[in-house]
Amino acid sequence: MSQPAASSLPLNHHPRTVIPGKDGPAGAVLPTFRLHMMRGGYLLMAVGLIIVKWPLLLQAASMPVMDGVVVCILTAMSLLALLGLRYPIGMLPILMFEVIWKVLWLGIVALPLLIANDMDEATSEMLFSILFVTAILAVTPWDYVWKRFVKAPGDSWRRTAR
Repeated sequence: MSQPAASSLPLNHHPRTVIPGKDGPAGAVLPTFRLHMMRGGYLLMAVGLIIVKWPLLLQAASMPVMDGVVVCILTAMSLLALLGLRYPIGMLPILMFEVIWKVLWLGIVALPLLIANDMDEATSEMLFSILFVTAILAVTPWDYVWKRFVKAPGDSWRRTAR
């Protein structure tokens, strides 16, 4: 049996995916491993929400209004996270939403209670579950987010000619 020919690619070469967009004529480039890391984040979100929220979905009508709303919103988030497995860049706003609401809660609710040493058991449990946001922070391509959503020009407010 003959050995396959050695690749001429360097050992540190990573396949790249070109994402068309507003970041220039060639689009933004993300390494395939970054896309897979994002998929891991989507999977973590989806599985966690499926385990915790889906069993409550059929009871949402009998819950207090805001509890039912939260169950429905988080169930929808889990479905969008599953879609992120296939379209990691297209569903990037879901990762951003996940990070933003959790960081807001940590800073506005948990941190003042921690400083005041006034955290009850329910808030402590929520704090523990929300700390999983560190995984989502780690897998989100913040450089791409910055280029695509902050620095890139926005879509036109006027109707353009076809």
